Amino acid sequence: MKVALLGPVAWRTPPVHYGPWELITSLLAEGLTARGVDVTLFATLDSVTKATLDGVVARGYEEDPEIDGRVWEALHVAYALERSGEFDLVHNHLDWLPLAFSGHCRAPMLTTVHGFSGATILPAYRRARSAFVSISDADRCPDLDYVATVYHGVDVDGLPFSAGGGEDLVCFGRIHPDKGTHAAIEIARLAGRRLTLCGIVQDEAYFRERVEPHIDGDRVSYLGSVGPGDRARILGGCAALLHPIRFAEPFGLSVVESMICGTPVVAYRKGSMPEVVDEGVTGRLVDGVEQAVAAVDGIGRLDRAACRARARSRFGADRMVEDYLRIYRELVG
Repeated sequence: MKVALLGPVAWRTPPVHYGPWELITSLLAEGLTARGVDVTLFATLDSVTKATLDGVVARGYEEDPEIDGRVWEALHVAYALERSGEFDLVHNHLDWLPLAFSGHCRAPMLTTVHGFSGATILPAYRRARSAFVSISDADRCPDLDYVATVYHGVDVDGLPFSAGGGEDLVCFGRIHPDKGTHAAIEIARLAGRRLTLCGIVQDEAYFRERVEPHIDGDRVSYLGSVGPGDRARILGGCAALLHPIRFAEPFGLSVVESMICGTPVVAYRKGSMPEVVDEGVTGRLVDGVEQAVAAVDGIGRLDRAACRARARSRFGADRMVEDYLRIYRELVG
């Protein structure tokens, strides 16, 4: 089988520090290639893969201010679709833009919806010649038909188990009101725990007004965007990951990465969290700050080894790759 993976071009694949869509596309490309699938990865030309790499964009547009993302995404999609007749399947990881031109795709198209962004993009989805995969049941749009839900997988070997953990808390993700960074700070303060914040600043005003005044390098530390090499050390060295989201989270990679390290999660009961977090095994689901503080106080009673085992069985990259292979075979025949 010859498969084209049409990846995003905001960041390198795999990302150096941030880029969740790029990370999943990379894990899929490597997993398929290891299973003998002939994969061509359309991504930035500085990407690293054992698949065949092709594309037109030198670097991610989020990493180079000289690159106009609107222009180069369009050129990227156009180039990949020009070559689509060479493949048995085109797997789109670039949301709605390739769907607008899916009529020009000369192979069956599968689109992984990495978080449904809203009704305004429905016209592109309704006109598309593509099958759809959701990344959680909670993220499904009722106006679309899906062939499956495939939960993201992560590199288990790159996230070693930490039996001891620690007493501190961590909040891992983009600094944005949706992620509830300010709520994590309040939860940690009321619980009497130190907090480490990691992630890109996606809302500068929010960071200045609601987050930065609390950063003192002691009770609250901010490490910026943390790359793969440090993620496991930080996640594994804490008592719990705080995930006080204020929106319907489509999946939550940092949640899974934490659980794989053995660190349970205290997450608000929104979006996909009831699907991803196994209550009492890999974490606690809560509604609001007070419940989160109580969950933190009792988090040490959860078995970290059991947390890792459950997360590993559900969210390993191998499982994700096998799920997609089954779908490919159904679509290609």
